[in-house]
Amino acid sequence: MRYREELAKLAKVQGRPFRIAMVGAGQMGRGFANQSHRMGLEVAVVIDISADRINQTYQDIGRELPLISSDAAELNALISQGKPCGAQDIDLVPLLDVDVVVEATGVAEIGAKVIYNALRAKKHVATLNVECDVTVGPILRDTAIENDVIYAVCHGDEPIEAKELVDFALDLSFEIICAGKGKNNPFEPHSNPDTVAERAAKKNMNPKMLASFTDGSKTMIEMAALANATGLKLSQRAMIGPKTSVKELSETYALKEDGGVLSEAGVVDYCTGDVAPGVFVVVRTDSPYVSEEMSYLSMGKGPYFAIYRPYHLASVEAPLTVAKMLVDKRSSFVSGTRMSEVIASTKRAHKAGERFDAIGGFSARGVADRVEDAKRENLVPIGLLQGAVAKRDLPIDHLVTYEDVDLDETQTIYQLRVIQDKAGL
Repeated sequence: MRYREELAKLAKVQGRPFRIAMVGAGQMGRGFANQSHRMGLEVAVVIDISADRINQTYQDIGRELPLISSDAAELNALISQGKPCGAQDIDLVPLLDVDVVVEATGVAEIGAKVIYNALRAKKHVATLNVECDVTVGPILRDTAIENDVIYAVCHGDEPIEAKELVDFALDLSFEIICAGKGKNNPFEPHSNPDTVAERAAKKNMNPKMLASFTDGSKTMIEMAALANATGLKLSQRAMIGPKTSVKELSETYALKEDGGVLSEAGVVDYCTGDVAPGVFVVVRTDSPYVSEEMSYLSMGKGPYFAIYRPYHLASVEAPLTVAKMLVDKRSSFVSGTRMSEVIASTKRAHKAGERFDAIGGFSARGVADRVEDAKRENLVPIGLLQGAVAKRDLPIDHLVTYEDVDLDETQTIYQLRVIQDKAGL
């Protein structure tokens, strides 16, 4: 209730609701729009290549059909009058009179372009695009600081909810052993939009989104983002991913000498089993009394204990990030030291001259890796791979190197990554 009340107070002072430009009206964007207006945040303009999706978003929230325009002045006039409007050109986003840009496309290149240009136009940006953040998050963070605005990855996805548990545990002075999530989709490393099409239709999902879940890319990206935001390491390349249960978390994620799966403490990993769709942190304490209390409270047998959140609400809780921006003037989740990279493994053989498609497509899946290992082997981040052309024949299950492909150097995400790497971020 606190954020709803504070947003209402601030809106009353400024004489209008806070205005959002939402980019991307797919599954995540629609969820965000449906929830945010109930919190006193106005979806003032929706940008999407599909007019139907723009119209559907406003229909969802009970508003009249928008005027879709390609003219920034006309859009701003509509925004100032509180009339719904839309656009199909992302280049208009920096020109719009809004308080916050919410980027919800899930496409790394589009995310990079929208976020970077909006930050430079001195607009706060909240994104549901973790794919973009794991690739160029540090340069976006620094761009926000330079322009005195806030950049954040949204609540609702597992990385931020797991980080909340990590912060909670650190505030209580626990040692972090492992943080992570449960994976609830079967791991099918070579799955693609065609192989999951029937399941996607039953779930009313975009097949590319579902394929990014089943081929493991989404889990790898989310856990890499968690590592980068917390300073925790990856357990190993691609992580361990053991099968376990909520009751067994504290035993599974113990050090090997204590019967668990971990070679070292302070890592990120995922698991299968009934932990999904939740997130967790396994901790340890050096206090005998605190250990006794934690055992009494059914947090584990000791010396390891599991703190568990049994859910994440995806786009439904994403508006909390915007509320924190406007009320608390802070980012709920942002990249810190880069601990992890998400590299690419081919899902099929490629002939020289063939072009790679996007995450969740037919070409490659993401594999989380420690930054130092990815650098040593000269491996390409999957966020840069869309549009790349194979320079030679590549077999299936091949980790793609910079020598293997010609990247699309015209893309914003590529250009930002060059700047980021040169700056050592």
